[in-house]
Amino acid sequence: MPKQKTRKTVAKRFKITGTGKLMRRSTGMNHLMRKKTNSQKRVLTKGTELFKGDKSRIVRMLAGIN
Repeated sequence: MPKQKTRKTVAKRFKITGTGKLMRRSTGMNHLMRKKTNSQKRVLTKGTELFKGDKSRIVRMLAGIN
């Protein structure tokens, strides 16, 4: 049985924290930045935790990175 490979697109989009949370990039940072306040933009740069329902699927795709 061959080794399972990591899906590189998933590895680039998600990071696993030290406590085991999956972090993703916040949406809304690509355009229409004039309308957003500085505090809104600052909050969006930090990223957010992934929804629990998607976690098992993404971890399976990462296949060994954690």
